[in-house]
Amino acid sequence: MIKNKKDNLENLIIEIAKSLKYEINNINFLTNHNPLKIQIFLKSREGNDITLDDCLLLNEPVLSVIDSSNLIKCRYVLEISSQGVSDELTSNRDFKTFKGFPVRVELNQNNSKIKNLNGLLYEKSNDYLAINVKGKIQRIPFTEVIKVSLARIED
Repeated sequence: MIKNKKDNLENLIIEIAKSLKYEINNINFLTNHNPLKIQIFLKSREGNDITLDDCLLLNEPVLSVIDSSNLIKCRYVLEISSQGVSDELTSNRDFKTFKGFPVRVELNQNNSKIKNLNGLLYEKSNDYLAINVKGKIQRIPFTEVIKVSLARIED
């Protein structure tokens, strides 16, 4: 697919999503599929979960704009879905949902001698993150935390 056409189509899709109060997380044009597959990963502006109804709401307007733009002159399949679940914990909701789960905390090395800390998510407050490391609760100030991700339990 020619880059200019791809960019134009992406801009049209992004405008439709904005008008319906959504954001586009990513758009993939899978040209190695027959027919061409267009994947759109949807995100809510308010941070709500994306439902099947949300995907359906975007489906018809996107189909119409693709067809009326004449930017794609071949058969295609349109797939609209949510961005899925990320391993990174960012919202208060994430921290509540995954309390007790194994996490990996990436630390700011300017303030800490340890680069990563693994343990079970214990508590998140406005000022610190608490994790259970081998039965001992460690409170880490958020000024030292770069990233918190779900981790696997290792033997």
